Amino acid sequence: MENTQFDLIIIGAGPGGYVAAIRGAQLGLSVACIEKEDMLGGTCLRIGCIPSKALLEASEKFHETKSSLARFGVKVEKVELDLPAMMAHKDNVVKANTKGIEGLFKKGKITRFTGHGKLLSAEPGNLKVTVEKNSKNKSAETETLTAKNIIVATGSKVAMLPDVKVDGKIIGTSTEALSYSSPPKHLVVIGAGAIGLELGSVWNRLGSKVTILEYLNRILPGMDQEISNEGQKLLAKQGLEFKLGTRVKSVRLEGKDSTQQAIIECEGLEPILADKVLVAVGRVPNTENLGLEGLGIKVDSRGRIPVDEHFATTILGIYAIGDVIPGVMLAHKAEEEAVACVERLHTGYGHVNYNVIPNVVYTHPEIASVGKTEEELKADHIEYKKGSFPFLANGRARAIGQIEGKVKILADAKTDRILGVHIIGPRAGDLIAEAVIAMEFGASSEDLARTVHAHPTLAEVIKEAALAVDGRAIHI
Repeated sequence: MENTQFDLIIIGAGPGGYVAAIRGAQLGLSVACIEKEDMLGGTCLRIGCIPSKALLEASEKFHETKSSLARFGVKVEKVELDLPAMMAHKDNVVKANTKGIEGLFKKGKITRFTGHGKLLSAEPGNLKVTVEKNSKNKSAETETLTAKNIIVATGSKVAMLPDVKVDGKIIGTSTEALSYSSPPKHLVVIGAGAIGLELGSVWNRLGSKVTILEYLNRILPGMDQEISNEGQKLLAKQGLEFKLGTRVKSVRLEGKDSTQQAIIECEGLEPILADKVLVAVGRVPNTENLGLEGLGIKVDSRGRIPVDEHFATTILGIYAIGDVIPGVMLAHKAEEEAVACVERLHTGYGHVNYNVIPNVVYTHPEIASVGKTEEELKADHIEYKKGSFPFLANGRARAIGQIEGKVKILADAKTDRILGVHIIGPRAGDLIAEAVIAMEFGASSEDLARTVHAHPTLAEVIKEAALAVDGRAIHI
């Protein structure tokens, strides 16, 4: 008979949930993880971060082979797109990752339950959760589990527009956009955040005309304005068309079967015709039908679960992490919260430094940031110094043929402590890690400037930007 009593139960097996389960097992706890999908890994691994990066990498290789390799002395004729093979690569990457998590669950002796988890009781030390089994599972329809502690890590889902009805064929979300059977002739993306820009870039590289509609007057809200402006210019050069300050009023379908199209009505614009529409206006917490209300846990106006600084809800022993609580909706944020939450349960201490959570947009070039933007520093009346350095002046960037973009460092005017780092350029998602470490340890721009960087590397641009804070960059 399967065990139903545990030290810790996690509802959700995304980046927050599976990491919490693994860390709990490492600490010697008996752990169960409830996941309604057959595959572990959550949205990020199955239909989000991982498959999108697989397509971004594959589409970039296709575009580079078709357009850029000749300048390196590599001539390739008759470059053809094999979309089924590209999709197979994406699917294989996802399968390999999910199998890896399954292996880690077995290694940690983590018990997995497939179905929908719902909180049942709030008795301290004897918390109960029901598992509503998936209909295709022929075993008992509902099972009750008990635990000393429960972590809700159910993640988020796609946010929808009230006047836009998704049909899954013409009008879809990122899920559908990861699996188009052919490049759309005209793809309209609603939303100029990371998801819209990344998937728009994929299909633009594969031959689609891509139009991006954004309600705000800028792309990438929340990012440093100077960096997002440069990103927009570079993406526009690649062929993406932007219509900013645009409110979508409605999207309707016209025609039948293979001739069916979407007609997008926007304020102040002529109707736009498209054969695919991607709704990418953000995400909302997955907190419905979890039994929260029945236990007296009230979500906020955005559907998020209020927690204290230790991820505790108002019910003793019930915690929440990741996209279901306030804060940025990023997989690595959920992972860090998972470790901190579980370690606090076991050792009495767990901490996440929210000031140094990096954010990366995997377009070409990549865009990455950590810490405060210039706009935030000005709004908070914090005096700062700024240093920036272009990839154009970097030897390695020239060698790999990627000279667009810059590194920008913001430091406190009095203490020189680094307050924010913003990068647009090659490998920005990897380069930002150096800035994160520097800020985690309270480094100054002088610390970065005096740190030896290998030559020739892209990382030298960070060193030069740090030197530029004090007006002494060498190579410009």
